[in-house]
Amino acid sequence: MAAAAAAAALPAADPPPAIPQAAGAAGPTARRDFYWLRSFLAGGIAGCCAKTTVAPLDRVKVLLQAHNRHYKHLGVFSTLRAVPQKEGYLGLYKGNGAMMIRIFPYGAIQFMAFERYKTFITTKLGISGHVHRLMAGSMAGMTAVICTYPLDMVRVRLAFQVKGEHTYTGIIHAFKTIYAKEGGFLGFYRGLMPTILGMAPYAGVSFFTFGTLKSVGLSHAPTLLGRPSSDNPNVLVLKTHINLLCGGVAGAIAQTISYPFDVTRRRMQLGTVLPEFEKCLTMRETMKYVYGNHGIRRGLYRGLSLNYIRCIPSQAVAFTTYELMKQFLHLN
Repeated sequence: MAAAAAAAALPAADPPPAIPQAAGAAGPTARRDFYWLRSFLAGGIAGCCAKTTVAPLDRVKVLLQAHNRHYKHLGVFSTLRAVPQKEGYLGLYKGNGAMMIRIFPYGAIQFMAFERYKTFITTKLGISGHVHRLMAGSMAGMTAVICTYPLDMVRVRLAFQVKGEHTYTGIIHAFKTIYAKEGGFLGFYRGLMPTILGMAPYAGVSFFTFGTLKSVGLSHAPTLLGRPSSDNPNVLVLKTHINLLCGGVAGAIAQTISYPFDVTRRRMQLGTVLPEFEKCLTMRETMKYVYGNHGIRRGLYRGLSLNYIRCIPSQAVAFTTYELMKQFLHLN
């Protein structure tokens, strides 16, 4: 879930305004296809920049959520200090390669799916207002998760490893091992159900909250909160620091609602890596085990404070990069 924090809250760009077609120019279909390609690049680059910025915090979150035996007695900041001491500073970026391979298509798929679902819900189902944004965001989040879930599984396995106790030597080896020892293709989708159940409210609330704050702000205080887009002066966009604030609020609310599902997902993804593997075969068993042994604060919500800490820099980089890419690629 948190691996989706930046991409999930990215604002969706409206389709570009119609431009009179010059003689010999490409038709509207070609222009629209090119628009989606640029959207793909903008979302993917923004997601990669954001996740690389907070990669050390993501690694620590995985270690704490699953109670890694080397760090389970430590807190967030103690673990941030302990990982470099035990594994070197690159240890904070373990699993980030798999994350980059995943987050680029994840951000692009979610962004494009959001636009398609929003159009479908508005035109075919006749639902408009803020509700269609909530529904489209939830559906887009679930679509992106299903498409990129195996990469997230591998990323978590690599991030959980501690130096000197490696089960997997790299991304390819992890794919081969999971496929051979954990039920073939289905082994890559362990924990998918809590992921989907958590992603629906997470992505939906993220899109809904950010979109609502943005539209209300620009409607009631356009001069104070907005500015003309550099590539299209007729389009009003939020100022960078307001963008950051709205994204942070959206991410914090969404993470709080969906976090127990994120903890459940991580434990199920780790599977045989954990000693209590046989007690966490299903979503219900996993949540029951975590609650029974660790409670709510130290179990189902363990590492939530770290998610709040990650939220600000992650959203700052994601929204700033995305807005710059939108202007650079003329998406406004």
